[in-house]
Amino acid sequence: MSIFCRLAVSLAISSLSVPVFAGPVQKPFIILPPSAKQNQDAVKKIFNDSYQAYREFAFGHDDLSPLSQSFSDGRNGWGASIVDALSTMQIMGLDDLFNEGVNFSSKIDFSKSQTPDTVSVFETSIRYVGGLLSAYELSNQRFPVLLQKAKEVADKMAFAWVGNNDIPFGFVDFSTNTPTFQTSNIAEAGTLTLEWGTLTKYTGNQTYSNLTLRSVEHIANLPAPLPGLAAQGIDPASGSFVGGYVTWGGGSDSYFEYLIKFARLSNTDNNLFADTWATAVDSSIKNLLRTSTVGNHLYLADFDDSRTIRHIGSHLACFHGGNWLLGGKLLNNQTIVNIALQLIDACWNTYASTATGIGPEAFAFISSDGNFTGGDPPSADDLSFYNQHGFYITSSDYILRPEVLESNFYAFRVTGDTKYLDRAASAVASFNKFLRTPTGFAGLDDVNNVNGDKVDDTESFWFAEVLKYLYLTFDDPNHISLDQYVFNTEAHPFKAPPAKAVYGSGHLAKPPTKPFQLKTGPPLPDVSPNPHLQPTHPPQV
Repeated sequence: MSIFCRLAVSLAISSLSVPVFAGPVQKPFIILPPSAKQNQDAVKKIFNDSYQAYREFAFGHDDLSPLSQSFSDGRNGWGASIVDALSTMQIMGLDDLFNEGVNFSSKIDFSKSQTPDTVSVFETSIRYVGGLLSAYELSNQRFPVLLQKAKEVADKMAFAWVGNNDIPFGFVDFSTNTPTFQTSNIAEAGTLTLEWGTLTKYTGNQTYSNLTLRSVEHIANLPAPLPGLAAQGIDPASGSFVGGYVTWGGGSDSYFEYLIKFARLSNTDNNLFADTWATAVDSSIKNLLRTSTVGNHLYLADFDDSRTIRHIGSHLACFHGGNWLLGGKLLNNQTIVNIALQLIDACWNTYASTATGIGPEAFAFISSDGNFTGGDPPSADDLSFYNQHGFYITSSDYILRPEVLESNFYAFRVTGDTKYLDRAASAVASFNKFLRTPTGFAGLDDVNNVNGDKVDDTESFWFAEVLKYLYLTFDDPNHISLDQYVFNTEAHPFKAPPAKAVYGSGHLAKPPTKPFQLKTGPPLPDVSPNPHLQPTHPPQV
C-alpha cells in the first residue's frame, strides 16, 4: 500500500470528531451449510483422540509428548492441558471429561511449583486463571472450587508487583514469594486485565483488577515510539520502556489485543482503553501497513529501534485480523474492518502456499520500500518461493499455534462468508493428514515438507485454542456469540454484559506531553519461548 493510500485510509479513522454508535460484532442470521456438522464432528474427534492420548500417557502433567508417549512439565507441573481444556470440553458438551477435569483442578496445589521453575505471571494468568474462571462461568458457577483455585494462584502471583511499581515483574518464585528482578515486555505486563478483572467480579476484591489496570494505564501513558504503539520492552523497576521496538507480534501482541477487549468486557467509562487501541490501529495503518510486490498481500511490518521498517510477519501476529474485526465493529468503522479482512487473507495465504497446507512460525515479504528484515537477505530459494506466493518462510516450524484459525473464526462470524468455512475445513484435513500420530497430534519441523519430522509436544493451547476456534467456526453462531462473550488470549470465553452504545471518545488518544526517548537497558526476555523452537531474541539496544 502506498504512503498516499495509507494516509487516506488512516484519515478515515483519525478524522472522527464524535463517538460513533457501536455496531453488533456478528452478522445476524448466518445460515450454516449442511457440511458444517460433518466438519464440526471431525474437529471433536481430533479433540477426543488428542485428549485420550494425553489421559493415557500424560494425565496430570502439562503436555503430552506424543512421539515418545511421555510428558513434559513446562507450566509448573499443575496439569496445564487439563485446565486449558476445560472451557473447550464444556463448549463441546464433553461432560464426563469436564467433570474429571474439575475434580483434578480441585486438588491442584498452587502453593508451590511442582517443578524447579519460577512461575510466569502471563502464562499462568491466561492458561490457569483464565481457564478456571471461564470453566466456572460456562458451567453456570456450579463448581465454586474453580473460583477458589483461580484466587489461590492469583494471590501468589500478586507478589510480582513490588512496592509502588505499576508494572509487575514477569516471574515469581512461589517457594519464596519473590519475583525475578529482570526486564519484561508489554505482552507479559499488559495481558492480565480480563482474567484478574473477572476474578474481581466474582470475589468482590477490587485489588485484583486494580493491579492489572495500573500496569496497562502506565504503559498506555508512556511516550511511545509511534502514536499508540508502545515499545515492546519495559523495565518494571523503573517503569520505562527498554528500546523502541514496535510489533503486533510476540512480546507485544496481547497488550494491544486486550485494550479493546477490556473495554468491551468491562464496559468501562474510562476511554483510555478504546482510544489507545484506535490510536494504535490508526498509527499502524499510517506507518506499518505494507503490500507485497507479488500477490498484493497486506501485511503489518515491524518497526525497530533505529526507526526502520522490518518486513516480517509471524503466526503469533496473525491474531491481529480478528482483533481488528472485533474493534472495527465495536467502533463501527468499516475502514478497519476492510483492512482486517485483507490481513486475514494474507495470513491464510501462508497456510494455502505450503506443501502441508499449514502455516509457518515466521515469514518475511518484500514491498515497494524494500526487503529489510533485520536478518539475512533472502536467498535464491527464498526469492523463488516469494515470487510464487508473496512471502517466504523464515522459520518453518508449526507448534500447533491458533492465531490464523482464530482470525478465520472472527472473519466467518463477522461476514458469514463461507470461504472461511472452506479454509477451516482445509485446516482440519491438513491436521488429520500431517499432524496425526498413533498417540495424538504433533507439530511439524517444516510445514513445507510433507515428509518432514514432527515435534514431540502437544501444547495445551491445542486444546484451549486451536480446536475450540475450529469447533466454533462450524457451530451455531449464536453459541458463544461474539456479541455476548469476549475471549482471552488463550481462547477462554468470558461472559460480557450487553454492549454499550459507544466505545471510546471518538478521538484518538491524547499524546503524552514528553516525546519518546530511546533508552537502553538490561537484555529483554525471549519472545514466547518454547523449547521446541529456536529462541527468538528481541532486538537489544
